[in-house]
Amino acid sequence: MTTTVGLLAGPALADAASESPETSQVARETHAEALVPGTPCSVSARACVDLESQRAWLIRDGKVTRGPMTISSGGEGRATPVGHSFRVYRKDRDHVSGESRTAEGRPAPMPFSTFFADGGIAFHGGDPSRSSAGCIRMKAADAEAVFDDLQNGDKVQVVNGSQERAARGEAS
Repeated sequence: MTTTVGLLAGPALADAASESPETSQVARETHAEALVPGTPCSVSARACVDLESQRAWLIRDGKVTRGPMTISSGGEGRATPVGHSFRVYRKDRDHVSGESRTAEGRPAPMPFSTFFADGGIAFHGGDPSRSSAGCIRMKAADAEAVFDDLQNGDKVQVVNGSQERAARGEAS
């Protein structure tokens, strides 16, 4: 049985398509906010992903509530998008991939999927030692915690930590 929660009628919000996600107006506004201690993300985020360190955090009221969690992100040709203002737009506890298949040819399971970026990019359970097709793959317990904690509309930031520190004028 598949349970889908809260499908919104529009794409996830992200940095303006015509600008680099690292230098967009949204990024500049985000860089003016305080950082959540121990993360490369701002206090307005509810979830933070650092692609460089392959770690993620859940955040509430500017404090880490879970993390760092080990993740894997997009592999070659399927990079995870960077952005400062993605929004959770759909959740599906028992999602299966429309693109990836298991060795037996069945659609690959993506348990506890929390979708936040266009193209079906989501946090979901899986083996974090293998790269994904652009999603944020994490251990099942972490994916379930993300699924349970985040709600539609919550802000997700996906960044490269060293670029964030440089943009804020901090030492790498």
